[in-house]
Amino acid sequence: MNEGLLRELVPAVIGVLVRRGADFASAEDAVQEALIKALETWSADPPRDAKAWLISAAWRKFLDATRSETARRGREVVVDAQPDLGPVSGVDDTLRLYFLCAHPSLPPPAALALTLRAVGGLTTKQIATAHLVPEATMAQRISRAKRKIAGVPLDEPGDLATVLRVLYLVFNEGYSGDVDLAAEAIRLARQLVALSDEPEAAGLLALMLLHHARRASRTGDGGRLVPLAAQDRSRWDTALIAEGVAILQGALARDRLGEYQAQAAIAALHADAPTADETDWVQIVEWYDELLRITGSPIVRLNRAVAIGEADGPQAGLAALADVDSCLPRYNAVRAYLLERTGDLERAAELYAKAGRAASSVPERDHLTREAARVQQTLRSERGTHPA
Repeated sequence: MNEGLLRELVPAVIGVLVRRGADFASAEDAVQEALIKALETWSADPPRDAKAWLISAAWRKFLDATRSETARRGREVVVDAQPDLGPVSGVDDTLRLYFLCAHPSLPPPAALALTLRAVGGLTTKQIATAHLVPEATMAQRISRAKRKIAGVPLDEPGDLATVLRVLYLVFNEGYSGDVDLAAEAIRLARQLVALSDEPEAAGLLALMLLHHARRASRTGDGGRLVPLAAQDRSRWDTALIAEGVAILQGALARDRLGEYQAQAAIAALHADAPTADETDWVQIVEWYDELLRITGSPIVRLNRAVAIGEADGPQAGLAALADVDSCLPRYNAVRAYLLERTGDLERAAELYAKAGRAASSVPERDHLTREAARVQQTLRSERGTHPA
């Protein structure tokens, strides 16, 4: 059984049920039940027409659930009048479901979870495991999200920026448990690009592919974080890089630059460099200038300071850092890196250690702690060689 293909059918099946008279929440619940049944039984006896099987099974689940609600007899009569069989429309509701699940009224965690269920076809248990929360907690989050958009029609225009942001969040969740959310985000982004004509959707897909191409080199033994400059570039996926660059070039040719295209351009320049020393930092600074103009993001301003430090020297980087909010995550780590390059090892070691204590993840904390120890060792060696 091809589980990926099965998941791709979920949005279309939900759309069929909605057009037959089901509300979105009930249709989504019914399709989830049919999906679980398919995962349990298809390995032994797969149907010849997977989509028709899912539609039939989900429609029966919906009818059964509706008939059991004795307090809503009026609706039951309407549902019974809907045909159970017959030709299925070829309309693809995937794009509409993207917009519905990423509705601006939903907080990002809820939109993310609902997108993974209704568009990605993941079960609540899979989503909960990937996010390291109890299944009951995730079920409540999804239920609240569905209630919030209960009155929103399936054909209401959506906000592409919100959809792209949700997919970006899915990708950044990475891998955890039995669901590879980074790969899932790429699969969903491919669908979105195929369904839409927006260069920013292509830009996001290119960005994902270019980052995903470096995945194997990002961690070392025991999950140790490996920074970009130290990564083994022979382990980068050149096919993904080539695909990402080609998609990016097509998007940039449309001359409607957006933040994901600019981020992808920066990632492409990193991917294009044979070694870290050969990175075209001057062009990267130019792309950060564009990205800052588009977003005004303080995180972009922080990353731009790093790029300036590489292109024009650490003192220039520190001057650019003066315009950055010192409360930002990674601020102390960036300042430590630039100070180390100026030769101020004592202050660099202090800031690496401070950044490590404030790190939000164990790999990042361990990496920064090791950096602090490395600089302290260098400082001790220098003092031993040149005593005061």
